[in-house]
Amino acid sequence: MGLLDVILGRSRAARPDLDRLFGVPGAAITLQAGAGFAPAGSGSVCFAGVEGGAFARLRTEVRELLAADGPDGSGTPAGSDGSGPGWPGGAPAGGGVVAEFEQDAYGYTWLPLRRPPDDLVSLVNDVHAVNTLLEEAGFGPQLLCSLFAFREESGERVLSLVYLYKRGTFYPFAPVPGAEERRDNALELSVRALLAEELRMESDLSRWFPVWGAPGLPPPAQRAIP
Repeated sequence: MGLLDVILGRSRAARPDLDRLFGVPGAAITLQAGAGFAPAGSGSVCFAGVEGGAFARLRTEVRELLAADGPDGSGTPAGSDGSGPGWPGGAPAGGGVVAEFEQDAYGYTWLPLRRPPDDLVSLVNDVHAVNTLLEEAGFGPQLLCSLFAFREESGERVLSLVYLYKRGTFYPFAPVPGAEERRDNALELSVRALLAEELRMESDLSRWFPVWGAPGLPPPAQRAIP
């Protein structure tokens, strides 16, 4: 069963509710206090089945949306040239850098987004805005998931909170550092319990799909879509 089948499922799904994304900053506070994981400053949106002219138009609209994300409409945050400390991997997509779409080994398209780690609220707003744009442009059926990456403050582990668009639910994904496609199931279950009061967590464990290759994790290298 592929990613699309797992995420879409064959049963009636909850109506998408993108406003649930706004619960992530509060959940991040609980995650940091209770498990020692802090925002990594990266997130992404994943979708499938957009090609040709439709994809070209979509890419242009997304770039214009993110380029406008700045106090002066330039996409550059006030007091920053996008290259100073606090910008993981360079300036964020909404901070003067053109957003680049990437493709994973399964053919799904990802849009990585970056913000300073201490600006999770803006990252959530970026992810929400991109999802909304795709939804309003008629690409809702192609939307699969969004994720937010976190890093352990006193160790090497990383995890992501994954939002399933068509389910309206979240689940944690935690790869084992240095291991090829192995998950830290104990950590994932503990994070689910920790955030049960903060986010609508996905109760069906079969839908906790491993998002190997997603931005913000230690996956195989991704190739940019031409």
